[in-house]
Amino acid sequence: MRLSRPLLRFALLVPVALASLISVPAFAETEILIRQAPPPMRAEPLPRERPGYVWDQGHWRWAGNHYEWVPGHWQPAMRGGHWIPGHWAQRGPSWRWVEGHWAR
Repeated sequence: MRLSRPLLRFALLVPVALASLISVPAFAETEILIRQAPPPMRAEPLPRERPGYVWDQGHWRWAGNHYEWVPGHWQPAMRGGHWIPGHWAQRGPSWRWVEGHWAR
């Protein structure tokens, strides 16, 4: 049995497409480099301790062509871990956002 050219092309394309989906991590995110430094941090009052949660401080978020303030919020605590807040890191003349995450 001989497959037609379009059917053969499709039969070869499906495994390649599936393999590419498997090889890309679900948590991959685009890195955005910005030439404009973020404004100074705002002073936020630290709320009272809340059992089972850690406070994630507010930060500046890039909104396409300017920074906008994102207020702090509570993060559910992770047993045996500590929260590393997100922050802006300078890379040469540019700035990039490093997402907050848990570390053990």
